[in-house]
Amino acid sequence: MADPIALVPLPQSVLFSSGVWRTDDPWAELSTGINPDLDRAEYALSISPDGASLSAGSEAALADGRNTFAQIVAGSTGEIPCVTISDRPRYAWRGLHIDVARHFLPPSELETMIDAMALHRLNVLHLHLTDDQGWRFEVRGYPRLTEVGAWRERTVIGRDGGENPDARYDERRHGGFYTQDQLRDLVEYASARGVMIVPEVDLPGHMQAAVASYPQLGNNPDRTLRVRETWGISDHVLGVSDQAFDFVRDVLVQVAEIFPAPFVHIGGNECPTIEWERSVDARTRMAEWGYSRVSEIQGRFTQFAAEVLREKGKRIIGWDEVLETHLPDDTVVMNWRSVKGLPEATSRGFQTIVANNEHLSFDHYQGDPETEPLAIGGHTTVKDVYEADLLGSGLPADQEALILGIQGQLWTEYMPDADQLQYMAFPRVCALAERAWGSPRQDWEQFEERLRAHLPRLDAFGIRYRPLDD
Repeated sequence: MADPIALVPLPQSVLFSSGVWRTDDPWAELSTGINPDLDRAEYALSISPDGASLSAGSEAALADGRNTFAQIVAGSTGEIPCVTISDRPRYAWRGLHIDVARHFLPPSELETMIDAMALHRLNVLHLHLTDDQGWRFEVRGYPRLTEVGAWRERTVIGRDGGENPDARYDERRHGGFYTQDQLRDLVEYASARGVMIVPEVDLPGHMQAAVASYPQLGNNPDRTLRVRETWGISDHVLGVSDQAFDFVRDVLVQVAEIFPAPFVHIGGNECPTIEWERSVDARTRMAEWGYSRVSEIQGRFTQFAAEVLREKGKRIIGWDEVLETHLPDDTVVMNWRSVKGLPEATSRGFQTIVANNEHLSFDHYQGDPETEPLAIGGHTTVKDVYEADLLGSGLPADQEALILGIQGQLWTEYMPDADQLQYMAFPRVCALAERAWGSPRQDWEQFEERLRAHLPRLDAFGIRYRPLDD
């Protein structure tokens, strides 16, 4: 069994004592309970020759303690070293984003990732359910979203695409979707492991799969589209009709009913305005709304989505492009374009999640592109994730207090299956977990030593990962 010092993330306080606890079934003998004297985010775990006990200030903290215990007993042969751990996270949001729109993952594979997240005390699965290349969940009243929008007839090979006439395609139909009952089951599965699922419905851009299903939702109702078969950004966005806004309401209301999380992510990034610029209907609506700039249409969608979700007791989250329009005060901003953009969100008083592309996009290469599987580009090693300055420099204390948490991103254009997803995620997710937990910082060599001792736990869970460089 790996020594408990190899825990990832490292707890805030770890005290060893002599002796071991001998047990055939540690889970059956672990006593647990809520302790009102502890802070809500805090847990205390004690293992002695007489047994193991876990107390915490809340159910969420109790889940964190159980997940720490799971690491300690992983691979145990019945002898568990005695240790006392007092621990609490620095950040409330310790997230991992998984894009199931570009490549669909069956529920069982998402459950595997949830297990791996829980093992590392990550507590938010940001599930990217819709995009140009696929619509991935059932919406009552809109059957074509799953009959049409959940399937693309072929997929571009490599990075070619767009208008490239020489692009090659695999000529294989790809798709899939989750029923509402499957999503509810997944929510329950995650909750039992201390993981909250936050859904994303990307709007008003990244909507080609929806418009392919229902052309009347777009800006050219007489045009028939296919679900996008290439990567990149589609110009086909939601139109400005009442029907389009009704669609947004219907979808978000059902999402709010499926997912109990207090947040819904509405995307808001990379929204081209070219169709609105050419649309007579859009110009008419702009005059009706008193707008002078086409970009204000996106703000209308954001405000509308926020109002719908507020009625259901939810707050919106948006990628940081939403800062370019007026936002409700309770919006959560997900900073992705650059760590340099953090002050723009926090100086305006918005709670912010650090998800910057420089260090936390796990679709980047982990090593030499000549020897690694195809990726989108970039180069981000596990060491980069561990050592990165994720908050930038000079953020005032009152603005730093608005940092809700840290999240890694798995965009799946070049991750066609669960094996490749895991390979790109791990062991970078291990470093992400350490940073998001706020563990006492060590130098890279100390973390690497713990990480090498930790990797057999991934083996035990059946997780594929990129080997550490020698």
